Parts: sequence; structure tokens; C-alpha cells
Amino acid sequence: MNFDNKMFTKDLNYTIIKTGLHLILTTDEDDSRPVYLSGNFNQWRTQDKDFMMEKIGTGLYHYKFAHDFDYPETLLYKFTKGDWSEVEIDSAGNRTENRSTKKHTGIQKEYVARWRKNWLPFKQNFLPQLMLISDSFEIPQLNKTRKIWALLPHDYDNSGESYPVMYLQDAQNLFNENAEYGNWEIDKKLAVMSEYKIGKIIVIAIEHAEEDRLKEYNVGKTVLGKGQGKKYIRFVTETLKPYVDSNFRTKKERQHTGIGGSSMGGLISIFSGLRYPEVFGKLMIFSPSLWVKPDLKINVADESIEDTKIYLYAGGDESETMIEHVKSFKNHMLSSEVVKDKMKINLSINKLGKHNEIYWSDEFPKAIEWLFFTDKDN
Repeated sequence: MNFDNKMFTKDLNYTIIKTGLHLILTTDEDDSRPVYLSGNFNQWRTQDKDFMMEKIGTGLYHYKFAHDFDYPETLLYKFTKGDWSEVEIDSAGNRTENRSTKKHTGIQKEYVARWRKNWLPFKQNFLPQLMLISDSFEIPQLNKTRKIWALLPHDYDNSGESYPVMYLQDAQNLFNENAEYGNWEIDKKLAVMSEYKIGKIIVIAIEHAEEDRLKEYNVGKTVLGKGQGKKYIRFVTETLKPYVDSNFRTKKERQHTGIGGSSMGGLISIFSGLRYPEVFGKLMIFSPSLWVKPDLKINVADESIEDTKIYLYAGGDESETMIEHVKSFKNHMLSSEVVKDKMKINLSINKLGKHNEIYWSDEFPKAIEWLFFTDKDN
């Protein structure tokens, strides 16, 4: 696409051009979302306000690096609409390679044909391998069996790598195209993350107990009655994790092990992670049913809480108390000065978010990236 200099360079002083690099971006898909620069100069952060471009026309954006900017030897960058789920792609929907320049002055003209939407489209060859571990895995703590799945990186069979592991509740709604209420599409989201080299992970998906779901995800005595959550947690930590670590190439340490879920699955994941901090170093908690136990109090002054990361998400259109409950939970978790220095909590709130799979799907890759791969370059 040709860039019309008249719109911009008329009022651009030559001496200013000589004192810094100007990026000029044109794009065919224009909307109200801002455009950000993400690169090797800001740890590939996707919503860095210091690198937000100025909109100067329809589909036309500008950014000028400061005159004293410390340039890397080669400047690497991409354009995003504020998240990797909304990063630039080419006209056919393909991933674009990192842009690069060695310029420190002058004008660099760039063009973006399309933007990703909610991490899609995805490439079939990057889809994770879906393996049914067992359709009747023994749960001795509950004297039951359960269907359990593993989602392995697409190239698992051809690599010698070991991977971090995330244990997720409610497998029926994670990747099943025929799920009654929709699904998180974690297989597709993992495919895009792998394609973009954000990181690869093993997901262990545990199906819920159908009519006994609430009972298994409920811990102790609550408004739902007496739960079986303690036994379920022991199953995940004492039976399932040792099996997974023995049969797959996993990174077994707590800093590489996470647990998560949504709604009641989020609640049981809170209890699992904080009762066994020596096992789980990452918690992915979406829209947790904290109403079940409003007076939830967990002693987190354990030394093994070191470097625990919690990604906490809630939608503003879920219930009257959801936002209040998650904020209260975060404040309680960080109320101890000892814990505050050891624990990181990323609270993500979508004011329009509803209590359903669509919104949890959108949040899933953001949570995985922050929990496991925030220090990796894209």
C-alpha cells in the first residue's frame, strides 16, 4: 500500500525526523481500538502505554521514538491491538514474522492487512495432540472412575522436551465442539500460542462428575451442604499428578505446575492450589463461585507459597457480587506482608463479561502466557 506523505509530512519538521525514528502504519481494518508497538525493546509487552501509536487518520497511525531512546542493535517489533489475541496477520490470516530495522532516524513505513480476533484463525498443523488417558481412571479417594484427557504439544512425539503442566477442571467444556453451552476452544488457542512460539504446555483435562459435580468441587460445609472437595483434591495431587509425571515428559516442579477452572471449578482450584502450595505454583481462577463460601479464609503464610502466581478473572455482567468477591479475595490473599512479597496476582476484569465459555475462552491464552511464559520473547 502506498503511503500518502501529504497527510503527515507537511507539518513534520526535518530536524525532528533526524532526531528519532518515526514509524508510519497503514491498515485496511480500522476500528476504535488503539494500536501498540510490541518488541525486543519493551519485553514484548502488548499493551505498553509508552508505545501506543497516535492515530492520525483513517487506518493511519504514527509513533516517534524519543531522541534519547536506547535502540537495540536490531529493532524487532510487531503491531497489536493490545494483546497477542489481536496481533497483526497477513491478508490470508497467516502469522507474520517479526518486523525489523536498524534505523535510528527517518521514516519507516509499515502496512498491516488484517488483525487476529480472539486468537483466531488457527493452523491445523499446530493443534495439540488429543489423548484419552482413560475413560475410567480410578479415583480411590472417592471410589469412582473418571474420563481424563491429555492435550500434548503438536510436536510432542518428535521432540525430547519436557513441558509445564496445567490441570483443568470441567473437561467436557474445554474443547468439545458438541458441548451444550459451548467450549473454551483451548485446542485452537494452544495451536496459535504454539505457532507464535509463546510457549508449549501439557494440559490435563479432568471431566466433572455430572450430577455430583457440585459435591466434588465443594470443600467442607458451605451453603451447598457438605462437599467432597478434600478427597477430590487429594486425588489430583496424590494420584493423578504422579501418574502424569511418570507417563509424560513433564516439568514436575511446583513452578511448572498449575491448576485451574471456572465457576465451581475455579473454587476447587483455589482450594487445591492453596492447600498444596508445594505442588501447585500457578493458579488459573476464572469467575470463581466464592458465593458458596463468602467467609472463605485460607492460611497462606506457608513458606512454600514462594513465587506463587494467580491469574484471577471475573466478568462484570456475571452477578451482582462477582467483582466484589474477587477483589475481596485478592485483598485477603495479599493482606499479609509476608505473602505479599511472595505472591503475584493478576486481576483481569471484563466489565461486559458474562458467566460463560465464550469469555473464559478469550481469557485462557492470556492466563497461560502470564502464568508460564511472561519472560519469553515472542
